[in-house]
Amino acid sequence: MMSALTRVENCMADLTPDSNGALHEQRDWLLVTLSSIGDAVITTDLSGRLTFLNHVAESLTGCTQQVVGQPIDSVIHIINEESRQPVEIPTVEALREDRTVHLASHSLLIAKDGTERSISDSAAPITNAEGKVAGVVLVFRDITERRKTERALAKSLAYADDIIASLREPFIVLDFNLRVKTANRSFYDKFQVSKEQTENCLVYDLGNGQWDIPGLRKVLDEVLSRKQSVHDFEVEHTFADLGRKTMLLNARPFPPDSDHPELILLAVEDVSAVRERADELAEASRHKDEFLATLAHELRNPLSPIRNSVHYLGQEGLTEQDVKAARDIISRQVAIMVRLVDDLLDVSRISSNKLDVRKERVDLAAIVQSAVESSRPLLQQCGHELSINLPPEAVPLEADPVRLAQVFLNLLNNAAKYTERGGQISLSARREGSDVVVSVRDNGIGIPSGMLASVFEMFTQVDRSSYQSQGGLGIGLTLVRRLVEMHDGAIEARSDGANQGSEFIVRLPLVTRAIIETPSRDGAAVKGPGHGRILVVDDNKDSADSLARLLRSKGSDIRTANDGLEALEVAEAFHPEIVLLDIGLPKLNGYDVARRIRQQPWGQKVLLIALTGWGNDEDRRLSQAAGFNFHLVKPVDLAALEELLVGAK
Repeated sequence: MMSALTRVENCMADLTPDSNGALHEQRDWLLVTLSSIGDAVITTDLSGRLTFLNHVAESLTGCTQQVVGQPIDSVIHIINEESRQPVEIPTVEALREDRTVHLASHSLLIAKDGTERSISDSAAPITNAEGKVAGVVLVFRDITERRKTERALAKSLAYADDIIASLREPFIVLDFNLRVKTANRSFYDKFQVSKEQTENCLVYDLGNGQWDIPGLRKVLDEVLSRKQSVHDFEVEHTFADLGRKTMLLNARPFPPDSDHPELILLAVEDVSAVRERADELAEASRHKDEFLATLAHELRNPLSPIRNSVHYLGQEGLTEQDVKAARDIISRQVAIMVRLVDDLLDVSRISSNKLDVRKERVDLAAIVQSAVESSRPLLQQCGHELSINLPPEAVPLEADPVRLAQVFLNLLNNAAKYTERGGQISLSARREGSDVVVSVRDNGIGIPSGMLASVFEMFTQVDRSSYQSQGGLGIGLTLVRRLVEMHDGAIEARSDGANQGSEFIVRLPLVTRAIIETPSRDGAAVKGPGHGRILVVDDNKDSADSLARLLRSKGSDIRTANDGLEALEVAEAFHPEIVLLDIGLPKLNGYDVARRIRQQPWGQKVLLIALTGWGNDEDRRLSQAAGFNFHLVKPVDLAALEELLVGAK
């Protein structure tokens, strides 16, 4: 534009009045020159009247040579593209200021027919041979297509900026000198840097040199040298402020497939949490596989002596002592299987956060006594010596006596399992401020230092190559920790290492009052005739018949049924005083059987006892809603069942 204006100015300045012939020749030469210029050219005199316009000016304005002599502002109309307000014609300012004037950007020329064209123009005074201003020249060109391109480019850039800004993963745009042109908010937030600390900086200098990462250099060198994209290149790096990070780098040149790219687009995805989670899932899967293998092993262990004892009892000529020994073996092994099943139920409750505690005022000594009584057979079997040291005064707790006894039973059993025969085990308690601290210590195989942090995790077990004769699923300590936490307490494990023994320390809050209150018992057994008419309902015929035989031996009148409809038929004819009823029955389930019995006049006072393999909290709630008085889980504890039957007298 300036070159065209300069040429016009020079041409006009050459119009010297040497002679009329020379002047005409110069004017002719000027007209030819101005007509050949690709830009629009308009000249005016000092009063602002048009003296000349070339063909390009005619084409753009829609005017002809007939407008020569008219004021320029009556012919040329220019407005601002954005405000739509009139813009002063540059020739006016050029004459007024006696200088070259450039039209403001975003100007529109309104042609005679109303057509709008984006233009860029300049105006400059014309001086004569004496150096005086003789007029002004206006040179302009149609930049409509260029403006369209600029607007499209601006829109594309804004669109690209919006895309980059909306990306959830950190994103950087580098020039080919590896300086940051821009980055998105995710990058600033994720790596805790500001825009001012990032833009125009060499990428390797970011964060005081923390981004001088060998893996990043390798990726960018690949893009620079081969001008090809790099996908999901994994890099691990420790940042001074952020710690260890695992990142996936994706880089590509822009424009793509260009021999001379101008930019490098770099996406930095932080996958640290994903990698950690993947490691955790892999570890959990490994623990699960170990757990299933252990479960199969532990279930086979008691099944073998049970099967052997059953075959043994089938032999002839057995003495009463022989039968008792076989029966004792079966009883012990069934107890082990019951414990394994209970552990499995506790796994489910832990996973679904449905462990239930029923707190009441209790004394620690009673809890410890219950745990020791349950653990004593195992301690004696292993030949261990147990010492107990409790405070002489009462230690009042707000606790579930059954669940808290389970905590100390687990700790004592673990100590017994992982201590060589004839070991020393101690259980002691002391007050510390508003807490009581209970310690279970042994001189057994100890815990490796690397396992102390994970010993309370599900399915974790210390090396079981030697001390595994007592079995276990590796969930005991997980259950212990959860139960302690549900009592607002805490537990920690200590050990000096292999063969140095272990200590588990439980801290529990004391209650504010030292008075131990004995709560009233709800749901007492329904009064009834006791061992009278009993209906046993189970779809497993062996289960129903064996229980019926046992109860019949104690003097009860027994009937059996093996499905829900049969149970109702027998009950209608038999009018039982007690019904031992399975839940998962064919034809009609136990819940519906219980409801129909309760609808009968004779069924209002029947003692209904659910005897089922379903034992979670929801099952108990459903059985209560169906009208059951009690809910026992298979295999039934015969002593507990006997207690219920005796209590019904």
